[in-house]
Amino acid sequence: MSEQSPRAAAAQADQYVLILSCPDKQGIVHAVSSYLFMTGCNIEDSQQFGDHDTGLFFMRVHFSAEAPPLLDAREVPPVTVDKLRAGFAAIGDSFGMDWQIHRADEKMRVVLMVSRFGHCLNDLLFRARIGALPVEIAAVVSNHTDFAELVGSYNIPFHHIAVTKDTKSEAEERLLEIVREEKAELVVLARYMQVLSDDLCKQLSGRIINIHHSFLPSFKGAKPYHQAHARGVKLIGATAHYVTADLDEGPIIEQEVERVGHDVTPDQLVAIGRDVECQALARAVKWHAERRILLNGRRTVVFA
Repeated sequence: MSEQSPRAAAAQADQYVLILSCPDKQGIVHAVSSYLFMTGCNIEDSQQFGDHDTGLFFMRVHFSAEAPPLLDAREVPPVTVDKLRAGFAAIGDSFGMDWQIHRADEKMRVVLMVSRFGHCLNDLLFRARIGALPVEIAAVVSNHTDFAELVGSYNIPFHHIAVTKDTKSEAEERLLEIVREEKAELVVLARYMQVLSDDLCKQLSGRIINIHHSFLPSFKGAKPYHQAHARGVKLIGATAHYVTADLDEGPIIEQEVERVGHDVTPDQLVAIGRDVECQALARAVKWHAERRILLNGRRTVVFA
């Protein structure tokens, strides 16, 4: 009987992801790798970055843990994510780390928000359906009912929360209730066209992603692609970023651009713009769900 290859064994072992950030100092990588070795884990992939500007160190480790063997007819307790977290806590404290350990096969629960432009919503729903995104879309929230039927076709709860100047605070509280009820770890503004309050941005800090065209701040207001056409732009793009109280100025996660010629019409610009918005947002959501993004002040570290 042939021996099992290391790659095949790793595929059968439980998979985990550790992400961390902390003040940069000697011994961090050694401490992490030693802990994983002592707990019987095997590092599959490791990425790290030391930022000389901020003095911070960032790390993402994908590792596996095989089921322990029987010893003296006694089964050794299996490795679990709770045990890994409990054991790593002392290391995290000693280095002042902000850290997390998650199962790699755990799909992140996500709430999507949309208004009346549905291209990003449709794209994310489809990618999640075919397994291209490691997420479980728990609910869709909208201030309009335009896409209730689309969302219903995916058997996903659709919540219509109308927003007016007088009901804005109540609408945001209802949104937070849905996030809590659905145990969602991420909120995605898939072309949701309402400005969120500073308080909501703080409560969902690092857990809410937005997409916008990269013309900002050059072409603000209505019909930005038509404004861009009038100015003869040669590049159009989109930016996916975390939401902060500073409108459209949160830490950037991903950007996508497309070169256009002088013969492109405003409607063609809009169509191309929708494509690049979908691409940039999908990558940002995927990387966040795979625990590849770490906040670095007003910037991000993305282990893509």
